[in-house]
Amino acid sequence: MTQDRVSQEKAALRPTLIAARREIAASRDRGADDLALAAQSVALVRELALAPGHTVAAYEALRSEPPTAATVDALVAHGIRVIVPITLSDNDLDWCDAQDERRMPLGPDTISAAGLVLTPGLGVDLVGTRLGRGGGSYDRALARLGPHARVVVVLHPGEVHSVRLPRDDHDQPVHGMLTVDGITWL
Repeated sequence: MTQDRVSQEKAALRPTLIAARREIAASRDRGADDLALAAQSVALVRELALAPGHTVAAYEALRSEPPTAATVDALVAHGIRVIVPITLSDNDLDWCDAQDERRMPLGPDTISAAGLVLTPGLGVDLVGTRLGRGGGSYDRALARLGPHARVVVVLHPGEVHSVRLPRDDHDQPVHGMLTVDGITWL
């Protein structure tokens, strides 16, 4: 399959996944999900033996995405350094400390210090193909990770797909998915 064909399949699939996500998000208790995801994220950090001072890359969720505010707060409370992305004009990602109100950029390579990356996505399949919003921002950033880092997409329940999602050569796979129900390693 050509890369143009894969890109077309992804573009055709995104509106369906976005619409489904809006329905899922509307049916969820955002506050309860926020707290549940925070608890699951702390458990994941413990499972991965990330200790105070280690770095986790997270993100600030859009309204339809699973909430991440409590996750960031919980990880910081456990002594984890949390970095969040700043989208650059070329759609690459810079990073800043989640607690820095000034949002001072630390540089695109800052993600290389992360032992865990909690990434957004519209869905994932059972072999770790994550479908994002189409800018390629996370695929570029994930290519900078060290070999031992774990990448986990944060999803609402029901956003894992049993059929294979379209995948480009540049798409970075994820190791697992995190929902309010816990981690599923792929």
